[in-house]
Amino acid sequence: MKLRIFYDSLCPLCDAEMQHIKSLDSHDNIELQDLNQDDFCVKFPEIDFALANKILHAQRADGSLITGLDVTYEAWAAVGKEKWVSLLRCSLVKPLADRGYLFFAKHRYRISYLLTGKKRCETGTCYR
Repeated sequence: MKLRIFYDSLCPLCDAEMQHIKSLDSHDNIELQDLNQDDFCVKFPEIDFALANKILHAQRADGSLITGLDVTYEAWAAVGKEKWVSLLRCSLVKPLADRGYLFFAKHRYRISYLLTGKKRCETGTCYR
């Protein structure tokens, strides 16, 4: 495992992106951990649940934590598709992209509803 991603499976867009990335993960580089699992805080006491629910978190194999679009970039890089998101990490774009991500994260259920017709996944996951 190169990257353990802590994500919100109740968000339709979040769940779809994580499942898509995982479907491309032929070398098992990514481990997905749902923030909504019953024993999350017991299994991962080092992760601040409230903060992870506001901004995407991931843990690298060395134990270091990353957040936001850095997680997105490293996840896509772990499956060999970083070119799709590398522009978001360029020095001129990064500050704007990070602000945009924070807006998305804060309003992810509303945005999901506008794009998918689903505001929240009631069964725990949208597509599985």
